[in-house]
Amino acid sequence: MPDRAVPNLPSRDFGGTVRFYGGFGFTPSYRDDAWLILRRGELVLEFFRFDDLVPEASSFMCSVRVDDVDELYEDIKRSGVPEHDAGLPRLRPVQRQSWGQRAGFLVDADGTQLTLIENGAPDA
Repeated sequence: MPDRAVPNLPSRDFGGTVRFYGGFGFTPSYRDDAWLILRRGELVLEFFRFDDLVPEASSFMCSVRVDDVDELYEDIKRSGVPEHDAGLPRLRPVQRQSWGQRAGFLVDADGTQLTLIENGAPDA
């Protein structure tokens, strides 16, 4: 197995987290009372229980790098996550970012921001 890093993200409710991320293809590969691991192909997200999390004050975030960011974005959108500037959960459309790569943004119901980045080098 290649070296890798996996984000550890907060969840107030594992059942809700499984339903939300399951809507766009993530499935549980491990779950107990304190830890949850979800997979979508080679993507892995790990969640820890954080019962007292205040989603509106959350500063948790991670980057999700994929070959086809448009496909992932559309899968999330089809699951019912609205495109909005505020509220939870929400999506922001994929577009070329100031750092040169194409990316969109997902903020989940726990206030965690996932930056959805297209693989490849930034444009010069």
